[in-house]
Formats: sequence, structure tokens, C-alpha cells
Amino acid sequence: MEESEFNEAVDSVFEALELALDEVEEDLDYVAGGGVLTVTFENGTQLVFSRQPPTRQLWLAARSGGFHFCFDEAVDDWRNTRDGQLFRPFVVEQMRAQGGVYFAWQ
Repeated sequence: MEESEFNEAVDSVFEALELALDEVEEDLDYVAGGGVLTVTFENGTQLVFSRQPPTRQLWLAARSGGFHFCFDEAVDDWRNTRDGQLFRPFVVEQMRAQGGVYFAWQ
């Protein structure tokens, strides 16, 4: 994947995530800028999503650990480098587990 394609893929997932976060009823804040999207929950914890151009990965820092995702063109989603789990369902689970936030993100 070329760097421009990588950046477009990350921008796309950040935009989709922001749209989904806008629909959440629970109280949370998010800020995007400089290749990082930070979600802060009412309980004070954060999820930090960041682009990593040198490795062409999308990283997620959560209370449960740090996770790295590579883009899988076959499914048009990012895949966890540890266990192969897809990014979107993983994020939905992390939002619920860490912040008590429930939302649908397809």
C-alpha cells in the first residue's frame, strides 16, 4: 500500500468513527488532529487511535493494551496483527468495555 492510499484509508476510518461517535447517546468527547483521534469517556479514560505511516498501521491505545491493525483489502477493513480480529467490531467492544458506551458501527 502506497503512503497516499494508507492516508486515505486512515482518513476514511477516522471519518466513519467520528460519524458513529456523533450518534452515541452517552457522554463522551473526541478530538482529532495530527493523525490522532482521542476519545475521552465520562469515567476519564481514553481510547487513542493513531496513524503509523512507517509501518502502514493504525494503532489503538486502550486501557486493555496497545493494538496494531493492518489494512486488509479483501474485507475493506483493518485487521489486528495479533489475532486477526477486524477493527470495527474490536472498537465497538473496546468502547463498551472501557467506557460503557454502546453504539452500532458497521
